[in-house]
Amino acid sequence: MKTMEKSLTKTDFEFTNQNTVYKGKVRDVYSIGEEYLVMVASDRISAFDHILPKGIPFKGQVLNQVATMFLDATRDIVPNWLIGVPDPNVAVGYRCDPIKLEMVIRGYLTGHAWREYKSGKRVLCGVNMPDGMKENDPFPEPIITPATKAEEGHDEDISREEILKKGILDEEVYLQLEDYTRKLFQRGTEMAAERGLILVDTKYEFGLKNGKVMLMDEIHTPDSSRYFYLEGYEERQLKGEQQRQLSKEFVRQWLIENEFQGLDGQKMPEMPDEFVSLVTSRYIELFEKITGKEFEKADVTSINDRIFKNTEEFLHKEELLN
Repeated sequence: MKTMEKSLTKTDFEFTNQNTVYKGKVRDVYSIGEEYLVMVASDRISAFDHILPKGIPFKGQVLNQVATMFLDATRDIVPNWLIGVPDPNVAVGYRCDPIKLEMVIRGYLTGHAWREYKSGKRVLCGVNMPDGMKENDPFPEPIITPATKAEEGHDEDISREEILKKGILDEEVYLQLEDYTRKLFQRGTEMAAERGLILVDTKYEFGLKNGKVMLMDEIHTPDSSRYFYLEGYEERQLKGEQQRQLSKEFVRQWLIENEFQGLDGQKMPEMPDEFVSLVTSRYIELFEKITGKEFEKADVTSINDRIFKNTEEFLHKEELLN
């Protein structure tokens, strides 16, 4: 259990031809020359737009390996940024101009949508939600509820009409994003069902490269998606019981129970080691469930050294530094 104590919460690399570094809530993104990005998935965990004080061992590896698996599995639907995976925590790909929207798609009434619904709202991002629904019920068909991607603070819901009115995107590009979003969600739903899971909701991020839309960042990971277990879903709904799920929602629930939702004046609770270990086991469980493979823990004796060595070798081998 000793390796569980080691987590990657901070990176400070100097890769060859490195330009800028962007440090997000979970990923640190290094620009290599003008064309490429090195994306390092850390073990940081965020909820309610705050980074929690402790890292979750092996979380970054899980996120990176799940995301890159799905990127490879959806190339026939939409081109994506990924070139290769030189290290369990690293993806290397093309640099794109990010579209500052998160394309959120929801198959079920849960999480943020349920909180809005419970408060009496029946329209989310310009989309109508039927009366008479219970928490975790399926929508008649998946709904797309975009959010603006904030540099800091909370992302905000936005409707298709507002996106077009504000000139964030022209209609042709936006409709293409909607089409890709529906097709990706359908593929993710099918792949999840094969593994006994329900893909409940998720988000996608896109960018432009030479004017062409490309899928970026992570897809169908436990950080960007919510999964229910297929077995027992209907029975639990009939009984009004909570669904068994694999996602970050249980971390949010733990924070809520400890009186933290990221609001002014609230203090971030300290995560006990037992809870950190539980979160790690949940992430590993999702990896094994969704991929059908046994999770192989990477050597964490010296995580930063391992990442630097593997990434540098890949950049030189692939001749991405010329």
